[in-house]
Amino acid sequence: MEKLVAKYVWEWPVRIVHWVNFLSILTLSVTGIYIGWAKTLAHDPSQYVMGWMRFVHFVAGYAFTISVISRICWAFVGNEYANWRTFVPWAFKDGRKNMKETFLFYVFARPRPPHAVGHNAMAGAAYLWVFLLYLVMICTGFALYAQYAPGSLLSRAFGWVYIFGSSQGLRLTHHCVMWLLLAFAIHHVYSAWLMDVKEKDGCMSSIFGGWKSVHEEE
Repeated sequence: MEKLVAKYVWEWPVRIVHWVNFLSILTLSVTGIYIGWAKTLAHDPSQYVMGWMRFVHFVAGYAFTISVISRICWAFVGNEYANWRTFVPWAFKDGRKNMKETFLFYVFARPRPPHAVGHNAMAGAAYLWVFLLYLVMICTGFALYAQYAPGSLLSRAFGWVYIFGSSQGLRLTHHCVMWLLLAFAIHHVYSAWLMDVKEKDGCMSSIFGGWKSVHEEE
């Protein structure tokens, strides 16, 4: 019987960023949906509901931005499991092999997934695209926000985003990417639970404490 040992995989900055992103995206989605549909919702204007929704939305947006930037920085100073190389597995021979074997598992052509201490290669590649979507949300969000302060630092920093479309086009992009991220979140939870069941490595609990169960030789 193979001996399993506890290994510290997810450092505290990675775990903090994960939960800040989770709470921020949840808050941004709820408030964003309200902001987008407020004209069709009955409410008492005297309660300043829209004002509070926008305030919470903007605060969550700043928290999300700081969290994403922090995670990108940590990809260059963190441990091997948080390193930027995990997000471009196709650039390395072992990564390409792991991607192939993981894909075969996902399409039921392989009974068990290849073991990975950190992210498997398919997950790492997916997270790269997720972070690109994060950047799209940040840029479109601040570009729209900056409309209320023409000529400000924020407007000068994100005004270039309008070369890709009008205000309405940016709003539509912002809205659609929100749904893509929510869909990913559902898949993310399912995949993490699946890998936890299949590998019995404590994948789900590791995002709370940072420790996973790995084979002794690893």
